[in-house]
Amino acid sequence: MTFVTHRGACHCGRVRIEVDAPARLAALDCNCSICRMTGFLHLIVPASRFRLLAGADALVEYTFNTGTAKHRFCRHCGVKAFYVPRSNPDGYDVNVRCLDRATIEAIEVAPFDDTRRSESEAAIAHLSIAAD
Repeated sequence: MTFVTHRGACHCGRVRIEVDAPARLAALDCNCSICRMTGFLHLIVPASRFRLLAGADALVEYTFNTGTAKHRFCRHCGVKAFYVPRSNPDGYDVNVRCLDRATIEAIEVAPFDDTRRSESEAAIAHLSIAAD
């Protein structure tokens, strides 16, 4: 699989990221409470393919339920460009909506039904680039 470097940021630009992923992205649209309310569009990658370029000092962390997921958002504009997901705590989940469109050829969006997590994980396994 060939990767390109995608760049992105929060709304105010203080938090800036890079992620190595295909130009044709496979993203997940989860219906859990926090994803539904924030409009997060998921691209899960291993830590080796993610870089926080700027804004570590602007990040605030929010956890709930099991506390495994580390939801990090900009304390200035409130946008969550990435977080550490419960499903892959050794990787990162990047908000596709925060990436610059210049390096994205296409986005394939697959639904993820959190109320049927096991079935959803099995159905989308082919979309993951989470493993090195």
